[in-house]
Amino acid sequence: MVQRRIPRFSELKPLLRPAPFVRDATERRLARAASIADLRDIARRRTPRAVFDYTDGAADGELSLSRARDAWSRVEFSPSVLRDVSAVDTSREILGQRSALPFAFAPTGFTRMMGSEGEPAVASVAEQVGIPYTLSTMGTTTIEDVAAAAPGARKWFQLYLWRDRSFAKDLVQRAEAAGYDTLMLTVDTPVGGNRRRDVHNGLTVPPALTLRTFVDGALHPRWWFDLLTTSPLSFASLESTEGTVADLINRVFDPALTMDDVVWLRSAWPGKLVIKGIQNVDDARRVVDEGADAVLLSNHGGRQLDRAPVPLELLPPTVQAVGGRAEVFVDTGIMHGADVVAAIAMGANAALVGRAYLYGLMAGGQQGVRKAVDILTGEIVRTLQLLGITHVDDLRAEHARIRPIG
Repeated sequence: MVQRRIPRFSELKPLLRPAPFVRDATERRLARAASIADLRDIARRRTPRAVFDYTDGAADGELSLSRARDAWSRVEFSPSVLRDVSAVDTSREILGQRSALPFAFAPTGFTRMMGSEGEPAVASVAEQVGIPYTLSTMGTTTIEDVAAAAPGARKWFQLYLWRDRSFAKDLVQRAEAAGYDTLMLTVDTPVGGNRRRDVHNGLTVPPALTLRTFVDGALHPRWWFDLLTTSPLSFASLESTEGTVADLINRVFDPALTMDDVVWLRSAWPGKLVIKGIQNVDDARRVVDEGADAVLLSNHGGRQLDRAPVPLELLPPTVQAVGGRAEVFVDTGIMHGADVVAAIAMGANAALVGRAYLYGLMAGGQQGVRKAVDILTGEIVRTLQLLGITHVDDLRAEHARIRPIG
């Protein structure tokens, strides 16, 4: 029989330890996030549906995105035990410079829509932690203003080629003058993908105050307050932005982009050149033959061609085909630090993350972006330690594989 008794207050007192009160509401909110998925949940609650879906969604039936995430979920690690993992080095050389972490911030369009602090906040976090930041042509802050906001950050510029090549040339020259050391040409967007969520939500650029958005705004007054009391929301590099994002892409981007344009950029750009949106091994070989310093295996986060190849599955054959002549990066569906570790083990020189930091931006501005990095960093370190590895550079193919289906 269990003998019951009434506990003494002296026995209860050590257990009564209320958590200290945190004055900063954003800090309190972010403290509850233990994963990128948690940041996503906070972001979904704090932003209008159209804004959240613009970030969260993909093209058509969203199969490309779901398949990419399924591939990451099927990664199986092979750990080695009885090793001293008390100190871990997460740094990695990316395009000739050391990065504190084995990933970079991917380019994202219309970033100030997700949070009024926008691209400068993201670039500032990149500067703080020591990783590259990529500004998009579709960004909402100018090339020069991002450079001024984060002068010590390693800055890359992502380029879409326009029907008017002189405009692209001007952007390239401005990026060079502002100290961007890498140019990233996106090649998977000859036309805009069919992003159904944006159509269903009536998302336009800039957002229109319709009856639907008015009702949604009533549920998210802080977001609308930020929108209406800060600089007008627009693409910093575009003069005309009316309509949906797909309308803009089809009106401005050049569907006649060819390998000749890669050759032209290689001759015009003195820094590193990355080709983003590579989705087969032959194309990787072709752009490397023409002087690309890196290829980014990407299906645009699933936002362009649905049923596109899964970038992670393309990684090993592409690394083998390129043969060390260029670096190989990978993106799409990365939501955990273990995904980054798996990418490096399977041959990538680096991973690029986009949605993960946007969820942080929506959840808590610059603090939220930093929280996303801290979460990913902790997951990377812990995964390496549990694998028995003390340095990212020691990851090899034997450390990770994709489990077959079935």
